[in-house]
Amino acid sequence: MSSLRFSALILWLSLIPPSLSQSQTCTSQKFTTNNLYTHCLDLPTLTSYLHFSYNSTNSTLSIAFRTSSVPNGWVSWAINPKASGMAGAQALVAYKDSKASMLVKTYNISSYTIESVVQSKLDFQVWDERAEDQSGVTTIFAKIKVPADLAAKGSVNQVWQVGPSVDAKGVLTPHAMNPPNLNAKGALDLNGGQIVSTGGVDSKTKKRNIHGVLNAVSWGLLFPLGIIIARYMRTFQSADPVWFYLHIACQVSAYAIGVAGWATGIKLGSESKGITWSAHRNIGISLFAIATLQIFALFLRPKKDHKYRLYWNIYHHAVGYAILVLGIVNVFKGLDILHPEQKWKSAYIIAISILGGCAVLLEIITWIVVLKRSKKATKPYDGYNGQGREQPFHA
Repeated sequence: MSSLRFSALILWLSLIPPSLSQSQTCTSQKFTTNNLYTHCLDLPTLTSYLHFSYNSTNSTLSIAFRTSSVPNGWVSWAINPKASGMAGAQALVAYKDSKASMLVKTYNISSYTIESVVQSKLDFQVWDERAEDQSGVTTIFAKIKVPADLAAKGSVNQVWQVGPSVDAKGVLTPHAMNPPNLNAKGALDLNGGQIVSTGGVDSKTKKRNIHGVLNAVSWGLLFPLGIIIARYMRTFQSADPVWFYLHIACQVSAYAIGVAGWATGIKLGSESKGITWSAHRNIGISLFAIATLQIFALFLRPKKDHKYRLYWNIYHHAVGYAILVLGIVNVFKGLDILHPEQKWKSAYIIAISILGGCAVLLEIITWIVVLKRSKKATKPYDGYNGQGREQPFHA
């Protein structure tokens, strides 16, 4: 009978959903999303944990703050730019709304009075903030632009907290004044105690930057340039066959650089278990596949007077424009993932805009040239017996 009771007890315990109290360290915790972080901390109070990554090139801090859920209550993680406590903290607060959906709101806490805890924009940029509540665990996700003075120091003051309730207007009920609540603060080393390289960038960030540069240059710039050369230089007879060799040089170089970028992406993916940027990855694989077909199709290029040359041209142009569109789209998706400094995204937008502007201008010039040639070829001239008189153009 006792063994039966023991078995029943084991079965009952197995049905209890896991909580953070059972997670002894942050390293044992997993995420159901694509989030993966370089560092994690077992925070000393309130059974809380912080997972984070810091990109020193653009001062971006990505965090996932985890703590035990508070029924009908709120949880918070904050950076205090000026002091070590709550007063002056710039807080992310998560709680459930009336429909039981998780919300993340920003609060600027100017002092210790409840009246000063109001929803407002923070003193620094925050994006991708969201929260989830699963199996008694609340997690706040966010990306934060660390202010320049704090980035220079390499550390920030963090504060975390939990509270019992939130009213209909989003006003937070004060948290308890027990020692665990009062001691929920500390310094956060942005590099996680690890030494970065002499250039101030960790090796994984370097690989991501290399991957981004290679793909932006190949798919995002050289391929469009090669297409512009092929479409518009061939209009001018004096540019033949120079345009063809320039076009081939651009596209082959772009393909070689693109393959290097694709390979670095595969390597980064293999080193980032649990992270899958599905759209970016799938477009990258598609680009590599159709660009490879495009390169090998050059060896099957029929002569100008061959009966299949028209169909080859249709195929070649369609695939080329598909590479053009997919390449530019994927560069922007990569920029959204890397979150580089705005100047780099602006530089690419300016570069691709210049190429686009040149294409529009050359399109106009091309049509003017073609129309003039057409009129000249069909225009009759006065004369006699072929002297000073050109017969109508015959194809």
